[in-house]
Amino acid sequence: MSDLSLIDIVRRRIAGLPHLWVDAALTAVILIAQLWPLLFSDERTGEPWDWWGYAVVVAASLPLVWRRRAPITVLVACLCTGALYDLADHVARQPVWYGGMVALYTVAAYSGTWQRILVLAMTVTGGLLVVGSSETALRGTVLFVAAYAIGRATATSRAHAAALEERAERLERERQMEAERAAERERARIARDMHDILAHAVSLMVVQAEAGPVVVRSNPARAEAAFDAIAAAGRDAMMQLRRMLGVLKDEEAPRAPQPTIDDLPALADQVSHTGLRVAFASTGTPRPVSPDCAVAAYRVTQEALTNIVKHAGANHADIRLTWEDNTLMLDITDDGHGLPSSGRGLPSGGHGLIGIRERAAACGGSAAAHPRTDGPGFHVSVRLPLARA
Repeated sequence: MSDLSLIDIVRRRIAGLPHLWVDAALTAVILIAQLWPLLFSDERTGEPWDWWGYAVVVAASLPLVWRRRAPITVLVACLCTGALYDLADHVARQPVWYGGMVALYTVAAYSGTWQRILVLAMTVTGGLLVVGSSETALRGTVLFVAAYAIGRATATSRAHAAALEERAERLERERQMEAERAAERERARIARDMHDILAHAVSLMVVQAEAGPVVVRSNPARAEAAFDAIAAAGRDAMMQLRRMLGVLKDEEAPRAPQPTIDDLPALADQVSHTGLRVAFASTGTPRPVSPDCAVAAYRVTQEALTNIVKHAGANHADIRLTWEDNTLMLDITDDGHGLPSSGRGLPSGGHGLIGIRERAAACGGSAAAHPRTDGPGFHVSVRLPLARA
């Protein structure tokens, strides 16, 4: 253990004690130091010192117990009492009055600006007027100014430490708030992903399940394909959910990447098994896309196709990627007229379009959805920023 760490430990333990205990111990030390010259008889005569010296020393030291409660009052009491010491002839010589110095230090450390400056000026002026020799006056002035300077240094250090502690607490609060916001964003992202995965898979499974019994006798091959599509949609949903929830567990789990833009053709093929013909096209030169935007493009397309399957009653849908200089345009259109409320039995009233806008905005893009102007159907348009080189 280093000396510095030992000093810090002692300082912290002392700072943790009640102030009255610390001031009482300091008063006892100063009282002993002030009485020390009076504990030995006069070397010249061998006689004990006058009782007056003992009384003045005790009276000038005891007020230090209350130095933090009334700094200026304690200083006046110490100085005025100490000035009475020389009224008796047979007293020991006192080189330094420690009580007055400690009291002035306390005033400098705890009092207001004008109070401490006025008290310092009065103390130095009074000392120059009372003492007899210039040597004593100079020594007393230097000692009192030094005590005042140490008090100000202590106050400045304490204020600086308090400011650092306050700043550290503020930074810790900000860090905790940012961590909570990040956790909230992560929960929202996971909720959106789970909604997209489950809504898409369940929609495909319901459509295929309703179509299977209709053709099971007339077209067994188509019925078998429908049931295969149900199984494939379920397996894909389970795989994506297991992948997503795996990152939330403490133990190691598969960390396969989430589907991105490259998986859009496979998504179009998967949805085509429901009877909705889905065409995929890409124009322009593919450019780098941030991982978040790549996942968002897939999820937006997945949500849009899910809405088409659930609500549009469409026969055909188009997925079109357009690579521009700084932007990736993603357009999903259909030719549907909408399903009646008693249509395929799929629940409505979700937050699909809201989720599409939120996903686009989360990675700096935008989304819009509106009926087509060139015929029946709906048009979802998404703009996503491309990654900068």
